[in-house]
Amino acid sequence: MKLQLQFVAFKTILIKEILRFTRIWVQTVLPPAITTTLYFIIFGNLIGSQIGDMDGFSYMEYIVPGLILMAIITNSYANVVSSFYGSKFQKNIEEMLISPTPNYIILLGFVGGGVARGIIVGGVVTIISLVFTDLSIHNFYLTTLIVFLTAVLFSLAGFINGIYAKSFDDISIVPTFVLTPLTYLGGIFYTIDMLPEIWQTVSLANPILYMVNAFRYGIIGVSDINLAVAITIIIGFVVALFSWSLYLLNKGVGIRT
Repeated sequence: MKLQLQFVAFKTILIKEILRFTRIWVQTVLPPAITTTLYFIIFGNLIGSQIGDMDGFSYMEYIVPGLILMAIITNSYANVVSSFYGSKFQKNIEEMLISPTPNYIILLGFVGGGVARGIIVGGVVTIISLVFTDLSIHNFYLTTLIVFLTAVLFSLAGFINGIYAKSFDDISIVPTFVLTPLTYLGGIFYTIDMLPEIWQTVSLANPILYMVNAFRYGIIGVSDINLAVAITIIIGFVVALFSWSLYLLNKGVGIRT
């Protein structure tokens, strides 16, 4: 009975989160679709035609996996950070915390909403990519695993940002000054073999590099990174961020005054 009630609580939060971004799809789903289309046109068609092949694939084929994953990363993150901070700002998170709902259910509900938005936007971007290139999947199970783990990881990261945020400005600082640079330097538009040796070593400190390369291997079968290492690092980050998020929620950081 207890598990059934917890499942109802989780489902309620999840549905609320999904309805939240689907009701305003013009603001949440359409903009990343348009932005990614511009990437396809500018980088894939115009610049890509001058670059030529990369790792035996056309430049368009090479960057498509990274652009899909970038859409998943940014939207998973944005959904949770805005939703959780909004709940703090409107004080309705306090109603959840004083209810019998366990904190880990609350966390999973918000994360589930971020995962849902990331996957939906990623699916839209994937459909758009079919207009520009023939997309085949090299390893379906690996591709699915990386999409899920990446969406979970950045949903958790967005949750942590939402916990610490004290104003609406705070929820844009991390995406602007941390997430965006890490994404663009994560091997979406290039192979790290093109970089000088010292910058190849520096790039290995970027966790997004492992996600992009693992996902690229799932789509086209090439990667700059050992897959076992990439998956281990991604799972390690997921476990660490989940533990940290739950700890902060249990302590009431950023919520209790």
